[in-house]
Amino acid sequence: MLTRARSFRSVLSMFSLGFLVIGCGGNTGGGTQPPSMSGSTAVSLMLTSTSNGHLSRFNLGFTGISLTNQAGKTVPLLTMPENPEFTHLNGITEPLGTVSVPDDVYTSATATFASADFVCVDLNSTGGLQTNSYIGDRQIGAVTFNLPSPLTIQGGHMGLLLDLLISQSLSYPGCDQLASGSDIVTPTFILTSMTFAAQPTNSSNGLVTDLEGTLGLLNSSSRSIQLKSGDGLSWTLTAGSSTMYQGVSDFSGLATGLPVAVDAAIQADGSLAATRIAVLDTNTTTLTATTGPLLQIASVEPALVTFAPLWQGYLPATGTMYYSFGNTTFGISGPPANLQSLPFAATFTGTNMVPGQRIYATTNSTINGGGPLYTPLATITLVPQTLNGTVASVSNDGSFATYTINLAPYDLFDDLAVQAGQTTLLNNPSTAVIYVDSSVQMLNTNPLAAGSKLRFYGLVFNDHGTLKMDCTQISDGVSQ
Repeated sequence: MLTRARSFRSVLSMFSLGFLVIGCGGNTGGGTQPPSMSGSTAVSLMLTSTSNGHLSRFNLGFTGISLTNQAGKTVPLLTMPENPEFTHLNGITEPLGTVSVPDDVYTSATATFASADFVCVDLNSTGGLQTNSYIGDRQIGAVTFNLPSPLTIQGGHMGLLLDLLISQSLSYPGCDQLASGSDIVTPTFILTSMTFAAQPTNSSNGLVTDLEGTLGLLNSSSRSIQLKSGDGLSWTLTAGSSTMYQGVSDFSGLATGLPVAVDAAIQADGSLAATRIAVLDTNTTTLTATTGPLLQIASVEPALVTFAPLWQGYLPATGTMYYSFGNTTFGISGPPANLQSLPFAATFTGTNMVPGQRIYATTNSTINGGGPLYTPLATITLVPQTLNGTVASVSNDGSFATYTINLAPYDLFDDLAVQAGQTTLLNNPSTAVIYVDSSVQMLNTNPLAAGSKLRFYGLVFNDHGTLKMDCTQISDGVSQ
């Protein structure tokens, strides 16, 4: 029998949000504006986060973001309300929008907010599954912050990367004791410049991976698509002759409402060129699509619990979802080219999935069932995720370098593995083995050596009781 999640909500009437903005790369100037700065630059505002994995959702409701130049003139970067979710952006990037900004030297930035909320998932004192949430919804005034050094905007097109430091942005005793007070949420950001490559290869130079959502408007003549995310963001992308399709043969197989995962390259004008479009389900009738971690798999029936920070479709959003998977199609999102080269069987099925894996789930049910008749899943797709851990040992397996990492005790793999009522599948849920080959993008400055804290992004498999990741990107880690 599945254990229903317990919700604990702290609603605060007042709280203040502040930014810490550090280090803007690119060309910087002093108090004198270069005489050649008379044009404008397309500035793409990119979002990312740095997290130790303690939270399963963190949304910030922006109402505006702007830059101010040394003469006191303000230029908007964001004018429409957006409520992006940041935990799924741990180590990867997502575009918020591109605007034209006058070439100038900018010395401060301002943001306004409408809300903030986050969710912790863990086990309660009796071993039952619980989701604990915090919501603050008071309208917050403008928050102005100074840049440590002036930021020069010029060059035709550039990026600004807004990195939310999740661990430093919150203060609370624990998941089951969400404190109340005006200083529990103090979002801390690092704002840096980005240079986009003509042929981007990773999240630091303009490659956007695994944008998940449903298709909106399509234009067959221009081959453009609109993609709507589960947190309300929306992007327009253009497919080209080199776009790779999965689940359909070509552009003609796309249709409004299809759930997809998309990779894209940021172009010189700030537009997005789709490099991969993977259709995750072809049935759009009363479709509901959710993305998030698996929380529990029952041992006595084909039923599971998942938490969905990203949710869209027919059924109303509830966060925690109870599914049956007796007639479900299992898949792997955009399997990397090296998947068949791994020295273990990289499979994802109803018999080897484990709590902690990140999934994209779809259903065509019109009933949101919590048991005993759970909502039937149509598809369940394993999607990439980020693991933050400390390297314990380094070795090799075939043509791959392997890194065994220790996970924090609050990591979902470790925390949820001991639940009652489910089959124990993991031998040691506090560790994972990371498989790295020459295709992995190395964005880390910490060495790949024992003792280093690193974040690894890729697909996580259960190989006969051992967590193994087919890694695609490595970044510096976060204190646990």
